[in-house]
Amino acid sequence: MAQVQVHREDIEFEDPTLVEGLPGVGLVGKIAADHLVDSYDMEHYASVLCEGLPEIAVYTEGDPTVRAPVRLYADADRDLLVLQSDAPVSPSAADEFASCLVGWFESQNLTPIFLSGMPAEKDDVPEVYGVATGDGEALLEEADIGAPTESGAVTGPTGALVHEAQRIGMTGVGLVVEADPQFPDPEAARALLNTGIGPLGELEVDTEALVEQAEEIGEAKERLAKQMQNAEEEESTSARPLGMYQ
Repeated sequence: MAQVQVHREDIEFEDPTLVEGLPGVGLVGKIAADHLVDSYDMEHYASVLCEGLPEIAVYTEGDPTVRAPVRLYADADRDLLVLQSDAPVSPSAADEFASCLVGWFESQNLTPIFLSGMPAEKDDVPEVYGVATGDGEALLEEADIGAPTESGAVTGPTGALVHEAQRIGMTGVGLVVEADPQFPDPEAARALLNTGIGPLGELEVDTEALVEQAEEIGEAKERLAKQMQNAEEEESTSARPLGMYQ
């Protein structure tokens, strides 16, 4: 049974879209998900209690209430759910986690948007492309999101989620963006929101705040600690090119 504990039974959806925001390369998924939750003042809808998540209690400044490290937030008017995560998923439990969560996605008849960063040196606006599961290719075409320009693989917990969605034939899309492999990359998250998430979810997202964050981070990169530097490479969600013989 999917271990998703819903707290707001009063919130109802018609044909919901879900944006996944697990930590990964450039923290692009997390930054984009957090921005949606904050911008739309979304409601805490459910707690994710699947296997593979650390048993920690999360709290925020000015609020004594503790919460699960992975949560779902809702905006019924926009028919939108966002998966917000404050902790990485253990790679050893990624398969169980994916089965648990995608099983719940299926029961809710929602369309997931999976997010991943591809390590890259960027000279201009980060490139975004899409991959599809089920009938997701039609959604990408309708949103005018380009196909991959090279062969690759989505790894980590997000890769496990995409794999499980593909295995059961669920319609969904994955968005891959060029991202800084060492530091949080709000510029790449902004590209995801403007080029991918906005058109797919028919959302208008103000991303000016992310521009300011990108400038601040650019000025202080040498002082920033590398994100998830103690984690094994495969623990982090990312998209990576595949060599000819891989």
